[in-house]
Amino acid sequence: MTLFDKFAQLANARQVIEEKCSDFFNIVMGDISSATEAVVNGRKVILAGTNNYLGLTFNKECIRASCLAAEQEGTGTTGSRMANGTFSGHVALEHELSDFFERSQTIIFSTGYVANLAILSTIVGPGEVILLDADCHASIYDGCRLGGAEVIRFRHNDVGDLEKRLQRLAKRNTNVLIVVEGLYSMMGDRAPLADIISLKKKYGAYLVVDEAHSLGVLGKNGRGLAEEAGVEDSVDFVIGTFSKSLGAIGGFCSSNHAELNLIRYASRPYVFTASSSPSTIASTRTALRIMRAKPELKHQLWNNANLLYSRLQGLDLNVGPAASPIIAVRYANVEDALVIWNGLLELGIYVNMVLPPATPDGGALLRCSLSAAHTTAQIEKIGDAFASLTEA
Repeated sequence: MTLFDKFAQLANARQVIEEKCSDFFNIVMGDISSATEAVVNGRKVILAGTNNYLGLTFNKECIRASCLAAEQEGTGTTGSRMANGTFSGHVALEHELSDFFERSQTIIFSTGYVANLAILSTIVGPGEVILLDADCHASIYDGCRLGGAEVIRFRHNDVGDLEKRLQRLAKRNTNVLIVVEGLYSMMGDRAPLADIISLKKKYGAYLVVDEAHSLGVLGKNGRGLAEEAGVEDSVDFVIGTFSKSLGAIGGFCSSNHAELNLIRYASRPYVFTASSSPSTIASTRTALRIMRAKPELKHQLWNNANLLYSRLQGLDLNVGPAASPIIAVRYANVEDALVIWNGLLELGIYVNMVLPPATPDGGALLRCSLSAAHTTAQIEKIGDAFASLTEA
């Protein structure tokens, strides 16, 4: 037996997919000309799978801020926040995020993944319990496992199942942390947050909401699902990322718990990870300011989302229960999804193909994520491509 024998099943599965769709594992974005267009494998395509919700990756102000920061402060910090990696921009961004979320404390991290690892592995530990929605992101699962707390899943968006588990835990007299997402990354559906808040209060639990995909997308000010649902005061920790609506890379946690700052000394992913580069921080700060000043970006995003959702629903495709900037089409088997995905690419449309075990039900998804930068003509072209392949 060799070190790599355990990967045999994975290698076989990959070979089967490569035989049916050789492009899938060889996607390279080249000649990226805008937030919505690039060349993929020699073919010009519309990008409909980037999570670039507000289209800010090519915003001129963000690019100028990024370049200026690199010129003035260098290309990287070369250290963690606890060592030499705290620059004035890191502190300023934390203050600006606290102001935006109307919370007293914010910590930023090098990636959204690290944010979940850092928070979830540290604020709960042995003898305590995490209740997480079964469809939560892999970074949430990994963060939960690292801390040594007992991890219990409840059925996706099933408030009844959550309450059954809270009832059983009530006898144990321990701290319980509930973890959900604002918009779920695969199907774009929302957590039933108001109902979850009611249970949180009833059983004395704490609550984390990961607003990674809902930042800039939901709520009057773009603060996410908690704002849209009117329950922000009842959310203990808001976690998110800069790699979606803010067009950069990084993560954060905001809270009104003053003890959040202790995470800076207790969390290994924070203490031992190099901090974000000055250019990343500068572009993120600029994007946050633009997002706050231009609500029309969110409105345009939703116009595009409603247009494509209506079009795909009209084709009788198996889409989610409601319009969202994430629009996923379900396929019962991988082979059908491979054929459509490859056909879309040939027609100049790039979407994400999501395969088991990442899919919720063992099938396959073709996942579109839309942007405020998409034109109506581009949205129509995406719909036309699905129609031609569906009706063929």
